[in-house]
Amino acid sequence: MSASAARLIKPVLYGYFRSSCSWRVRIAFALKGIEYEQKTIHLIKDMLQVTDEFKKVNPMQQVPAVTIDGITLSQSLAIIQYIEETRPEPRLLPADPKQRAHVRIICDIIASGIQPLQNIYVIQKIGEEKVQWAQHFINRGFEALEPILKQTAGKYCVGDEISMADICLVPQVFNAERFKVDMSKFPTIRRLNQTLTEIDAFKVSHPSRQPDTPDDLWA
Repeated sequence: MSASAARLIKPVLYGYFRSSCSWRVRIAFALKGIEYEQKTIHLIKDMLQVTDEFKKVNPMQQVPAVTIDGITLSQSLAIIQYIEETRPEPRLLPADPKQRAHVRIICDIIASGIQPLQNIYVIQKIGEEKVQWAQHFINRGFEALEPILKQTAGKYCVGDEISMADICLVPQVFNAERFKVDMSKFPTIRRLNQTLTEIDAFKVSHPSRQPDTPDDLWA
């Protein structure tokens, strides 16, 4: 298949409604105005991520994975950066290299320093102490993130344009609220989240509005 023909086929997102990493990709698609299909990989009920079939899609047996332009990608930030590089408008990385570096720092703090320590695989291993565990590592990460955002934020995480940093922030705040983290300690994070969750791209991609959202969680 030619590259131009591959671009005519809708991307397919393998994800899970409450996966924060899947949510990042949904936000990016929505911001870019890209139509896509979803294939649900239920991480708890069916555990489709551990099947041999899905292992061919993503050897790490995690979501998200995306089939796009004739290739299959995994890891949410790699997926978003590919989308950014192939479909550059509206941009998700600032033009200014210093601001761009700040965006990447914020993304890495969340994607490497917070989220992996409270994702579903880790939490299941922790057992009864899972809430305290998640709270500890989210608090630890947010204590680092709050002063950074005080320096970088305008209307959004870095200045006044939505970026990948905002895409990472909102799902992580959602997780913090799930685990009953006291967000009053993080006023900048809370303000940014309140602003961002009013934007349509963040609303339509929300876990409460996905094809695999359970009826009792639908909003």
